This record gives sequence, C-alpha cells and structure tokens, in this order.
Amino acid sequence: MYENYTRQALPDKNYRELLGTAICAFNANNAFMIENLLSISDRKTWWDLIDEKSGTIGDLASNCRDYRDIVPEELKQLFQDIVKRRNRIIHSYQITSNTESQDLDGQILATKDNKTNVQFIITEEYLKEFINDNAVLSDKLYNLRDSLSNN
Repeated sequence: MYENYTRQALPDKNYRELLGTAICAFNANNAFMIENLLSISDRKTWWDLIDEKSGTIGDLASNCRDYRDIVPEELKQLFQDIVKRRNRIIHSYQITSNTESQDLDGQILATKDNKTNVQFIITEEYLKEFINDNAVLSDKLYNLRDSLSNN
C-alpha cells in the first residue's frame, strides 16, 4: 500500500494502526514506570531515567535496593517481558507474505527470537496481545502508584 506521504511499500492501514497503538501503549507504560520509580526514590532524576533504555529501567526496578522490595515481582516480570517483545517489534524487518498479511501486496513485519534466532511474523494477533498485556501492565502500575500514595 502506498500513501501520498511516502513511496515505501507499507502494510495495510489496520496493521499500521495496531503497530502505532502498540508503540504508544508501551511508551505510556515506560513513562508510568519511571513516574513510579521517582515516587519511590529520588536517587535518580527524571532526566536520568527518561534517557535510559527500557531494559535498564526494568533492571533498576528488579535490582536496585531502592526499588526491588517495593515494586511487586509480577509487575517487574511483566514489564521485562513487554520490553523484550517491544524490542522484537522495533527491531523487526518488513517482508512480503501473502499468506500472513491482510495487505493486498503482502506487506507485514517479521522478527526473530534473539536467543534461538527462530524467525516469526509479527501478526495482528501478536500486536493485539501486546496491546492487551500493556493494559494489564498499566493496571499494575496504577495499583503501585495507589499503594505508594497510601504510604
């Protein structure tokens, strides 16, 4: 599919909308994680944390003594899992697959598992699951913020 703002072959509009939603949902949660970490400790500033890699933010929540006993384990694990899946989306590559894509030209993204190097397609279902898991993470981040404000 072609748009008037690019000559690049693109996946269909619905796929791109899901892709954009996935990235925006993740970005909101990454910022919300930072907000929660700042509520726990002033050792790091927003200026420090906003430029950190998302994986580093997750590592801080898991390993830094200021945060590790306060941030629930389930939240930390979900955040780390979502970071890894977001990385697969960001480090994806475009392919043509008329069997996996809803696009008339077969455009869709693929990636690989970075441990096994097994390649897989980033399907609409993958993106929807990622978006849903970000909603779960958001609820957990709200719960953490509420528990911090009650202390």
